[in-house]
Amino acid sequence: MITFDRVTVRYTDGGPPPLSDVTIRVEEGELCLVAGRTGAGKSTLLRAINGLVPHFTGGTLHGTVTVDGRDTRRHPPRDLAEVVGVVGQDPLAGFVTDTVEEELAYGMEQLALPPTVMRKRVEETLDLLGIAELRNRPLRTLSGGQQQRVAIGAVLTSHPRVLVLDEPTSALDPTAAEDVLAAVTRLVHDLGVTVILAEHRLERVVQYADRLLYLPGDGRVVDGPPATVLADVDLAPPLVELGRLAGWTPLPLSVRDARRRAAELRQRLAEVGPAEPAPAPDSAAALSARKIVVRYPGTVAVAGVDLDLHVGRVAALMGRNGSGKSSLLWAVQGSGPRHGGTVAVPSPQGSVDPKTLPANRARRHVGLVPQTPGDLLYLETVDAECHQADRETGVPAGTCRALLDQLTPGLPGDRHPRDLSEGQRLALALAVQLTAAPPVVLLDEPTRGLDYLAKRQFTAIVRGLAAAGRSVVVATHDVELVAALADRVIVMAEGEIVADGTTAEVMLASPAFAPQVAKVLAPAPWLTVEQVAAAVAPAREPA
Repeated sequence: MITFDRVTVRYTDGGPPPLSDVTIRVEEGELCLVAGRTGAGKSTLLRAINGLVPHFTGGTLHGTVTVDGRDTRRHPPRDLAEVVGVVGQDPLAGFVTDTVEEELAYGMEQLALPPTVMRKRVEETLDLLGIAELRNRPLRTLSGGQQQRVAIGAVLTSHPRVLVLDEPTSALDPTAAEDVLAAVTRLVHDLGVTVILAEHRLERVVQYADRLLYLPGDGRVVDGPPATVLADVDLAPPLVELGRLAGWTPLPLSVRDARRRAAELRQRLAEVGPAEPAPAPDSAAALSARKIVVRYPGTVAVAGVDLDLHVGRVAALMGRNGSGKSSLLWAVQGSGPRHGGTVAVPSPQGSVDPKTLPANRARRHVGLVPQTPGDLLYLETVDAECHQADRETGVPAGTCRALLDQLTPGLPGDRHPRDLSEGQRLALALAVQLTAAPPVVLLDEPTRGLDYLAKRQFTAIVRGLAAAGRSVVVATHDVELVAALADRVIVMAEGEIVADGTTAEVMLASPAFAPQVAKVLAPAPWLTVEQVAAAVAPAREPA
């Protein structure tokens, strides 16, 4: 179905080619997972499948890419539209209509399908992805996760033979991600659709994949069964890391496989004792919010929420898509709508409400990185953004660039922010906001587009902020990140806080929010591979 024959892609920036002499073949009805570090060339590989590389992106393509017998050099993206459906990293950037139902129908209109067929497929897709209640909603009023499901649905209605998905679950809560992946798997098994899926959160996807294409970042593509490829790479989901630690062969790819082998490990850990950390002492308040209310036409996004944040603590804000997480963060920071309630941030001049301050002063009290980090970037180059961040915050020159290099090393300083991958753009926005280091930092889905190594570096940065006395809130669906990073977990539903406690208390009480290690080693309270490794390490030391 898809053939790459000695493909090399070079862009005009003079850097190393993201793809170099790549030869692969993907058969009909395969689910092929693409993985690699941020900026390793995954998006280039995906865009070459439907001709966006080089027809749209520019650069030079050597070799041949063939899709369903069509050479992408001779067939531009418009000729491949009926064969290849593509969902990019930023759903909002791909929308062309105003409402959900119109967006689902748009692709079929371009293919001149009969109205009766269009109506039937729209209804099927609404039910398949669980978005029927969003039918008449304006696209720009949807949460990030809802927008992502609509983008996937808009492609599925055209019934393409090849489906290319660039991080399709990055903005979805765990339950919604499972629903989307179940729908994608059904397309593969029942209809023979070929799926090429790039994803950083391998723990969600790898168990469904027939093959894994790993891009180490030097232009090569390592091709093979997932368990075989993951055995030798540094990017691996928690289950694979746990399997390496326990010496399991072959490595498990699903929680079910791991639990079947974990009896001995659970016994060893039972002898060591529980992994529950000592409760942290109370610290001073960094922010107090009372009776926060946010309304949109026809809905109450935040319904009278009280929130206290503490110095030196990292809180995770979780909940299903549309539960009010982003609305709460924007209301607390002061840049978003707030129809009721107050926010107080202690300062040397007394408590201040960021809502009452100009934007440049509000950022010095509460910083916010939104779901779409490109909204914060407005200059021509990466270096210009970093220099401006240093100047605005009055920190030594190079501070922002040093933070950026911790997240994504080697990012060219002369590159335009719009030419970066989603993960690189997010890393730049993170670095810009963290340069100011306000006492309260709010991060809305900050790890979308970041690989495992970048997330570890991000975790270290956030922990450093907390150690320096700052309060950090991370709104995320990434349960593995929360297990490794947060001191406290707050769960929202329908605009209200429904759970608030320590990380172990909240995550172990809910199967939807439990990390993989917790599911494998239940009922013992172990959350991360790092905890397990620390517990079994003394037993491995020589007497």
